[in-house]
Amino acid sequence: MIKNKTSQSGAALILVLSITAIFLASSMGLISLGIYRNRLYLQQSAKQQALHIAEAGANYYRWHLAHELDDYYDGTGADPGEPGEPYGPYEHTFYEPSGSAAGTYVLEITPPPIGSTIVKVKSTGWVNSYPNIKRTVEIRYGDPSLAHYSFLTNSDIWFGDSENVRGEMHSNGGVRMDGTNDSIVASARNTYICTFSHGCNSSNCGSPCAWISGTGCECPAVWGAGPNYDLWDYPVPIVDFNSITADIAEIKDNALYFGSSGGNNDGYHVIFQNDGTFDVYIVNSLEAAIYQYKESFTGCGQNIAEKINSETYDNNYAIPANGLIYIEDDVWVEGTVNGRATLVAARLPDNINKRKTIYINNNINYLARDGNHILGLIAQKHIKIPQHAPTDLVIDAILLAQNGRCFRNYYCCEPSCDVKNSIEVYGGIITNQIWTWSWADGTGATIDGYNTTTSIYDSNATYAPPPSFPTTGEYVFISWEEK
Repeated sequence: MIKNKTSQSGAALILVLSITAIFLASSMGLISLGIYRNRLYLQQSAKQQALHIAEAGANYYRWHLAHELDDYYDGTGADPGEPGEPYGPYEHTFYEPSGSAAGTYVLEITPPPIGSTIVKVKSTGWVNSYPNIKRTVEIRYGDPSLAHYSFLTNSDIWFGDSENVRGEMHSNGGVRMDGTNDSIVASARNTYICTFSHGCNSSNCGSPCAWISGTGCECPAVWGAGPNYDLWDYPVPIVDFNSITADIAEIKDNALYFGSSGGNNDGYHVIFQNDGTFDVYIVNSLEAAIYQYKESFTGCGQNIAEKINSETYDNNYAIPANGLIYIEDDVWVEGTVNGRATLVAARLPDNINKRKTIYINNNINYLARDGNHILGLIAQKHIKIPQHAPTDLVIDAILLAQNGRCFRNYYCCEPSCDVKNSIEVYGGIITNQIWTWSWADGTGATIDGYNTTTSIYDSNATYAPPPSFPTTGEYVFISWEEK
């Protein structure tokens, strides 16, 4: 049979058109899918970039705080927020390394509440090409106070094999650690000279130390027989005790102020009450001076009167809202602390011959050890436990002796020694010079001071220290959360 040529061509054309239509439809589908996937990729990329921009904003503000420690309003020079409310919003352009504007972040800053050093930075970021795709992070930074140390000293220190250090410990000198520790033990030195007073002599100066004739053992900055050497760290940056003077001056400017007791008076006696107040007495006279060790700890040689003989009642005061009490004289402190307070004994400008001492003549107790009650005691000179303090003494406080020492002196200069039973410190000890609560003979037996010493680290003090307590001055990361 003969086929019609025209009908064959028409059929072929229909087939071609059908295939073309199918191809075009498929191509359009693929193109649409490609466009959709590209758009989805760009949106996902924008979402990821928005997170990076938000984090960049938070990092910027940490840098800002490092240069302006108390600036919670982004350098605007204004304090626009209510206590507890975030300041801002503060808008910034985010630039690529090439210099082109790529996005934006907006900051809201929540200053630390009273009694804390924790700043909250809320940062929302987006890329300019997708302004509706936003990511928000909230990062908490804290400026650790010096109260985060269980022990901090500007001198060499020795922990015996029966002593346990709980919490972080730092020395600007050397550390002989024969006891145990559950946190970092750090020194600002590479090496130091361990002397006879810390049990080092030519007969026992073996590895890792080396005997230096006439001087002592040259040892690593942290060394000893303690088992937790994996937590020893040196050298680390020094802690500057001189900078504390500026903190004391700032406290003075904002505190409930007591000037010199005047005339022939000897200072003040402060007794904290369990109702959140404190009684103040003016110390009129002291009992007879007691012969004891020199301040240099180089032997007997000074008479010091340190027990109250007579006093006059001044008044009862509420702990101020900001918790700050500044006394320009020597102070005897005791009682039950209800609330948050920092008491400073100092006279400014600083004069080495007029520095003030805090005497802890009786127990200091918190109403409860639950973080709601805390006391900082800052002495320009010493924090001293006098001879007449109780045989069982409890001190709930963070102790800071800026230029002197936290100590109970050696009274064996008198005909008889005075061995007490126990002393417990709940808080921390910060001391410029060598500190001690007890004195021992060559066998290790206590011959003066407290026979049993216990130090309990108050972990609440790291970011909720006593009011206006000196800080390290450097914010550290605490937590990250996407909102």
